[in-house]
Amino acid sequence: MLNAMTLPWQTWVVLTGIVGLLVGSFLNVVIYRLPRMMERQWRADCESLTAGVEAKPLSPYNLAVPRSACPHCQTPIRATDNLPVLSWLLLRGCCRACRGAISIRYPLVELVTAILSIAVVWRFGATWEALCGLALTWALICLTVIDFDTQLLPDQITLPLLWLGLLAARCLGRGPAALPVDIDSAVVGAMAGYLSLWLVFQGFKAATGKEGMGRGDFKLLAALGAWLGWQLLLPILLFSAGAGAIWGIALIALKRHDREQPIPFGPYLAVAGWLIMMWSQPLTASWWPLTR
Repeated sequence: MLNAMTLPWQTWVVLTGIVGLLVGSFLNVVIYRLPRMMERQWRADCESLTAGVEAKPLSPYNLAVPRSACPHCQTPIRATDNLPVLSWLLLRGCCRACRGAISIRYPLVELVTAILSIAVVWRFGATWEALCGLALTWALICLTVIDFDTQLLPDQITLPLLWLGLLAARCLGRGPAALPVDIDSAVVGAMAGYLSLWLVFQGFKAATGKEGMGRGDFKLLAALGAWLGWQLLLPILLFSAGAGAIWGIALIALKRHDREQPIPFGPYLAVAGWLIMMWSQPLTASWWPLTR
């Protein structure tokens, strides 16, 4: 890839870490604003339907406008106070203007994004596989935190991730043990991923009269199937279901979660998908003979 492997590995670690920190800062914006953008649009649509007239235009609110501001005093954040991790440390986790506390989650998201990005490049090298792995990693981080916060997996992320996986498979796919996989594995993976959870959803609803999961989970597993292929869907499901069950039982046993309170499943799918992506080749090599 443009003779990039001639660079020392230390240089790759530093460059990837810097890019990961910057992307993590942007993911913080998406995590905070996208659910609010969706809610604003839902409220406007509801008001329009209720009043029977077209809703008034909303003030601009998107990923770029308005500028980032302190959640307490609404003072716009200076560019020098918006450096990933470093600014939070220098300001001791407080707003410069009002000294209100700024959540530690912001630098944590930036650090996690940098660390996972380095891991992906270390695993795949300076290749197109690494670029695909980074795109999938960043989307999964964003979806994980949003689902924890709101129990939403926005279509604005899951659907582009699904189509991007199919496009990558069409243009770059090389086989069931590669990233991205070949187009046949990707298409079947997307269909099987969606239908598998849809069938579970319908079966649970028929048996209990309740909805056991959100439809965003179907789309996320479909996206993972598009990127990783149908061959790895079963390991993803087994890992995520097992981890989710263990964590849920632990929370209930510790009386930190009510039995009737739903637990987001998206984070477990995301973690399972990322871990299996990192070890997709040995997993596919061992699992593939059983699927033929």
